[in-house]
Amino acid sequence: TLNIVPNPGFELLASAPVGWFFKGEHFSEAMKYWESPTYASPDIFGPEIRVPSHWAKKGFGKQKAHNGSRMVGLTCYGCTDGKPHCREYIQIQLSEPLVPEQRYAFEFWVAPLSNSLLISNLGACFSEDRIFSPTDKVLDIQPEVMVYEVVGPSTKGWRRLSAEFKAPKVANYLLIGNFLADSLTTVRGQDEALLNFGYYYIDDVNLHKIEPLLEVPLPEDDLTKITLEEGKVIRLRDIFFETDKYELLPRSFVELNKLTGIMVKNPGMSIEVRGHTDNRGQKPYNLYLSRKRAQAVADYLISNGIDSARIQHRGYGDSQPIADNSSPEGMQYNRRVEFLILKK
Repeated sequence: TLNIVPNPGFELLASAPVGWFFKGEHFSEAMKYWESPTYASPDIFGPEIRVPSHWAKKGFGKQKAHNGSRMVGLTCYGCTDGKPHCREYIQIQLSEPLVPEQRYAFEFWVAPLSNSLLISNLGACFSEDRIFSPTDKVLDIQPEVMVYEVVGPSTKGWRRLSAEFKAPKVANYLLIGNFLADSLTTVRGQDEALLNFGYYYIDDVNLHKIEPLLEVPLPEDDLTKITLEEGKVIRLRDIFFETDKYELLPRSFVELNKLTGIMVKNPGMSIEVRGHTDNRGQKPYNLYLSRKRAQAVADYLISNGIDSARIQHRGYGDSQPIADNSSPEGMQYNRRVEFLILKK
């Protein structure tokens, strides 16, 4: 089955990173799809990254990626000794939600920084909602997957950490790091350990279903159950973009693949894709953003075999709200993509 972790080897960048980072938002802006769920900033390593000299002298950046040319690094221990950003995590929206009771296989590769402490409790948790904490402290979340033994180096530098588990709930996000306090973490020094914190490189994250595959229950308002009628406007669920951007995030493909299938089964059907925003920002920009987002959806359908003559797209900006923009919930509801059935 397919890996449902986008950009699993950290090879894709959203923007060119400049040096290292001081805030989690810097990592989130530079790394495609992945983000820091806290104020603390993970590190990106790659051919275009220059490690600051005072950190390079401590061994940072000597490790080669497990595959490809890039990887990330996390501080996972060291709060009691007062290290800034003593806990760092990475978070990503899965390309499809976890199915309750479905069995999954999860793995990622780690390599400790040669001069750092070795620790236990590296693991992963799965969350229904996106996590964000405005601090650099330990995230108080119970991980579904955890390595209880101390994770040391292998002869080749990298070690594969893996587990199988049954999903206890619907989950949309994956987080990796150490979710336990220093006092609950086992520590061991390396022969050449010079640093008083634990630091690990991370690469090649994989999460996939284990057969038998469970049928995913569909809600009554699922796109595949909606009656198709000319003149009907249908809202697309779970269409995701980054803030102020118009590139589709991978999670959007679940819904768009359903729409693609509907149009394949109904070859005479033509639609107008409509983009909408909330009322934040200037109206001309909102109109532009909504049009580009509608175009992104149309382009996805066309790239998956739907004739472009069957698809129009249009942006409406903030001119057609369907909820009160005075609340965050209302604004989120107004940020939407829908389609009008022009011909069935």
